[in-house]
Amino acid sequence: MKFAYRFSNLLGAVYRQGNLNFSRDGNVVISPVGNRISVFDLKNNTSETLPFSTTKNITCVGLSPDGSLAIVVDEDGAAVLVSLITRAILHHFHFHKPVSSIRFSPDGRKFIVTKENVALMYHAPGKKREFNAFVLDKSYYGPYDETTCIDWTDDSKCFVVGSKDMSTWVFGAERWANLIYYSLGGHKDIVVGCFFEKDSLDLYTVSQDGTLCVWESDTELDGLILKKSQDKPKLPRQGEEEEEEESEERDKVEGEEGEVIRGKVETAKEREKKKNVRYKMMSKHFFNKEGDFNNLTAAAYHKPNHILVTGFASGIFHLHELPEFNLIHSLSISDQRIASVAINSSGDWIGFGCSRMGQLLVWEWQSESYVFKQQGHFNNMASLAYSPDGQYIVTGGDDSKVKQGWETPGLKGRCPAVWNTNTGLCFVTFTEHTSSVTNVTFTSSGFVIVSASLDGTVRAFDLHRYRNFRTFTSPRPAQFSSLAVDASGELVSAGAQDSFEIFLWSMQTGRLLEVLAGHEGPVSCLCFSPVQSVLASCSWDRTVRLWDMLDSWQTKETLPLTSDGLAVTYRPDGQELAVATLNGEISFWNPHTATQNGSVAGRHDLQTGRKETDKITAKQSAKGKSFTSLCYSADGESVLAGGQAKFVCIYNIKEQMLIKKFEISCNLSFDAMEEFLDRRKMTEFGSLALVDEGAGDGDGVSISLPGVRRGDMSSRHFKPEIRVSSLRFSPTVVCPSGLVSVVCGSLPDIYVEKLLGFIATCLEKSGHLQFYMTWAQNLLMLHGQKLKNRSGAILPTLQALQKSIQRHFDDLSKLCDFNMYNIRYAVALSKQRGLKRAAEEETEDQEEEDEELSEEMSEASLEDAEMML
Repeated sequence: MKFAYRFSNLLGAVYRQGNLNFSRDGNVVISPVGNRISVFDLKNNTSETLPFSTTKNITCVGLSPDGSLAIVVDEDGAAVLVSLITRAILHHFHFHKPVSSIRFSPDGRKFIVTKENVALMYHAPGKKREFNAFVLDKSYYGPYDETTCIDWTDDSKCFVVGSKDMSTWVFGAERWANLIYYSLGGHKDIVVGCFFEKDSLDLYTVSQDGTLCVWESDTELDGLILKKSQDKPKLPRQGEEEEEEESEERDKVEGEEGEVIRGKVETAKEREKKKNVRYKMMSKHFFNKEGDFNNLTAAAYHKPNHILVTGFASGIFHLHELPEFNLIHSLSISDQRIASVAINSSGDWIGFGCSRMGQLLVWEWQSESYVFKQQGHFNNMASLAYSPDGQYIVTGGDDSKVKQGWETPGLKGRCPAVWNTNTGLCFVTFTEHTSSVTNVTFTSSGFVIVSASLDGTVRAFDLHRYRNFRTFTSPRPAQFSSLAVDASGELVSAGAQDSFEIFLWSMQTGRLLEVLAGHEGPVSCLCFSPVQSVLASCSWDRTVRLWDMLDSWQTKETLPLTSDGLAVTYRPDGQELAVATLNGEISFWNPHTATQNGSVAGRHDLQTGRKETDKITAKQSAKGKSFTSLCYSADGESVLAGGQAKFVCIYNIKEQMLIKKFEISCNLSFDAMEEFLDRRKMTEFGSLALVDEGAGDGDGVSISLPGVRRGDMSSRHFKPEIRVSSLRFSPTVVCPSGLVSVVCGSLPDIYVEKLLGFIATCLEKSGHLQFYMTWAQNLLMLHGQKLKNRSGAILPTLQALQKSIQRHFDDLSKLCDFNMYNIRYAVALSKQRGLKRAAEEETEDQEEEDEELSEEMSEASLEDAEMML
């Protein structure tokens, strides 16, 4: 059996860090999520994750003016050039240092990259194939500290760079005679944003302490003079020296009003034209007028509308009209730091990203309403479950959220969430839990979500009214770590990790039915049989117990394990049980006879990495790793297993061997990703990776300890460890029509007849007419000639298929004929009503004409009478 898994979409997170971008038409938001890029279509309300990834978390994204190319840079400075049309990587490049910002010129011919205190100008890649897509044009030095922001003039002649040294530098993109560079001060804190005015060299600069400086240039963009290339001077011969001196003296005499420059006279007018560009501060404005310390963390400026948007560490944003600094709007959208701000091309929509809460919001400032509002899990995601129809996914995490969709920003409640698998968006979030959500599941109807939490409650949520209609509690406080709902949706069970008991409730009444005792350790997992009223419970006491729900909830069987039980699941037909244990094994049991059918030793297949704090090698630490989540495939022939590693393994149960192992992420920003530590970072004092070199805690406030040059050594920094906390197969398999033809064309002749017979049998009973008809059509079209040669042998199969198709044809033809009759009747009725309405209108017109005629006749008779008199 061959598996061809590929990444499809990323759910549970919408924004992590980096800058937001709008597409050229302004209807799409491009958001960095970890080491991937998610694209959100605001008009169609859908999302898509691009099928490429970087080696570490993305920090900045540069979008070309035509929207066809993007340069994506990660934390280490590794960049990829991506085509947003084909979704393919075109070029790899490494800047060797962290990049703070990247920006294309408006004409799309160049782009600027800032790293450390240098601004690098590159020729932008064109539409033709090139050996090196990134060609360095110039390097610009000036700031003494790290650069923070970039902006271009509209004609791509100049650009401006802001820095952490509180200065702003204006550079010429070409060799201008009157502008090489210009340094601007005026700020007392880090420059967060710098923006050119439309079609002008005038500037606005914004600093972190909430100060806005307005700068006016004495030169227009048309006043920039291109510097002529200077040839190397030739050494004069002895005979020519006297002639040159005489000519210089003659030039001096003839040009009394001018100035001699290299033997030529420059008039005062030309000198005035070539004078250097100068800036003057016109005004200075302050955002924090009330005196409260609130750091400005992000800014964006829309040149056509002259609107400045600023975001603050408290989650507040302001809209000002420049240069008058008139406040248009102010609103709090979160209680966390706004990390990125972007404005679309029309200036109507403003995008905000809050990295700590994982929020992405798009605000329409004119109508003061949200266009898009999403928040992912800002902590570890602990569990997930598919709905029975495969349309929705419910997730629960350590942030106590049970998510299903739209969410209020800055929400502090504990909740599950539900995601739409077609759009990739979350449409409801439940906020009733007050502690970590440990498990979530759907009932068989698909309209009820049940979640268990460490707050001591199990809650049921209605997806029709989006409310918590049942809350199940235990007689004594308990922390629930496992959850299961039976096939009927009537029984709800949850296992406690502190009292070692299993609690059983009724969904309809909400009453506690029974407390199942018998385990001598925490209950790690629960699972109901899909065909019987039997509950399987797995515990750290090295046993799996089967509880009969119909026989006074007594223990039916006890299965002994070789190690602590971590996960248990039933096969879809209920005839087999898979159990994962602490020693890395997966054992398979017959639940009816309580006998073991086989086992798989999967510890070596996990292939764990070495954490930066580990004192032992990855090979040694792998001895303590195990699978923590199991799931059967729909046919029951394979089992999916994941645990404390970056790999997910698929095993064939019959052969008891590994079929496929795929990596869930290649993001090196996670811990335990690599098998060996980087020896270049190892010193006699330990790993340099444990030393934080960041500047502050990321929320805009950097208060360091005395004597510390950079960062705050007292703050806690950590890298999240990669692991698989939960995994599920989709209950429904979507097979695109394009793949059906590929599969049918690759089938051997011996399987074509068998597949046709299977399709004929399923088509007779199933209502999925188009699905089976697509398979039948492709088989007959691709193998028609071979089937014709063997028509005698496969005649019964073809007759069965024809019979099934004929039965559906008869049923549908009656329905279609009835619908055609109704449509014709409706059309005839509308025509009749139209004729009747036309006749009424004609009658009314005739009556009006008769009235007008009678009035005219009466007036004429009166006039005749007057004349006779």
